[in-house]
Amino acid sequence: MSSDSVITALGFGKAADRAYHQVVGQSGRELVSIAQSVLRTPEELMRDLAPLVERGIAQVEDSRLFVLTPAEAVVRMVEISAESAAAAHARLEAVGRALPHLTASNVRPADGDVESVHPVDGEISSGGQPVELLAALIRGSTGDLLWLRPDQFRKPREDAMAQLVGEQVQRGRRSRAIYPVRALHEAADTLALRAGVGEEIRLLPQLPTRMFIIGSTHVILPEPLGFVDEPRSLVRQRGWVEAMTLWFECLWEKASPLTSASQRGGNDMRTFLLQQLAAGAQDEQIARRLGVSLRTVRRRVADLMSELGAESRFQAGVEAAKRGWI
Repeated sequence: MSSDSVITALGFGKAADRAYHQVVGQSGRELVSIAQSVLRTPEELMRDLAPLVERGIAQVEDSRLFVLTPAEAVVRMVEISAESAAAAHARLEAVGRALPHLTASNVRPADGDVESVHPVDGEISSGGQPVELLAALIRGSTGDLLWLRPDQFRKPREDAMAQLVGEQVQRGRRSRAIYPVRALHEAADTLALRAGVGEEIRLLPQLPTRMFIIGSTHVILPEPLGFVDEPRSLVRQRGWVEAMTLWFECLWEKASPLTSASQRGGNDMRTFLLQQLAAGAQDEQIARRLGVSLRTVRRRVADLMSELGAESRFQAGVEAAKRGWI
C-alpha cells in the first residue's frame, strides 16, 4: 500500500488510513465480523475509524459497518469543505458588519482627556401605542410641530393624528409637514384631511426617512433612519434637536407648497416634473419617484412640451425658466 493515499491526502492520519483500507472492501458486513477479519476488537477498530465516522465516511447502522468508496469519500469531503467555507464566509460578513460598530464604540476620548462627560439625553425604545405616546408628548410641549412623512399616510391612524394636529393648531401652534409627491396619488384624502385641520403641507420628490420634531425639545427618528415605527430614537438633547430642525428648514425651503391645483394633480406636478427633467432624471426614475406609471410620465412630458411650444426637453427647460415655472 502506498504511503500516500486518498485518505491521507484528505488529511486523515495513518491509523485511520490503515483501518479504512482494511474495511472498505467489506462495507455492509457485521462490525463484529469485520473486526475479527482484521484481528481487532470492534472497539479497537472503531477507535481508529473515529475520524472517518466524524466526517460521515464510515458509519455503523444496525450493527453493520458501512464505508464510502474513495471517490465517495472525496465527494463527501468536498461537500464538508464547501459547507465550512460558506459558514466561514457568513462569519466573516458578520464580523465585517460588526467592525464599524466596534470602531465607533471605541473611538472616544481617553480617561482624563476631557472633563464633565454626560450621557446624551434620550433613549431608544420599542413597543407601546405610538399615537398615545405622541399625543402625550405633543400636549405636554410647546412650539412648532415639524414632520417628515414619507409613508405614514398609509396608516389607518390618520384620523386620530389629524384630530390631534387640528387641536394644536387651534391653540395657536403651527404644524408643518413634508410629504413625497406620490402622496398626491396615493393619499389625496390624507393630504386633504391634514390640510383641512390647518397643517401646512409641502411636497418633495422623495424623503429619506421619517422624522418628527416637537418644538425645541424633542426629535423622534427611526433607529436606524428609515420607514419603520420601531425601534425609535427619542432625543431631547438640545443641539441634536436644533440640528434636525435646521435640516428640516432646508428641506422646507426646497419643497413646493400644497395647493388646490396640486391636489387635483395640476401645477405642483408640473413643477416636480420640470425639476426632475432639469436634473437629468430618466423617465423611469421620474415614474418611480413620483409614484406614477412610465406611460403617465411620458404623456405628461409630451403635454408639457406642447404647452411650452418646445421641440426638445432642453428647450422645454429653457421656456419653463423664462416663465418662472422653475
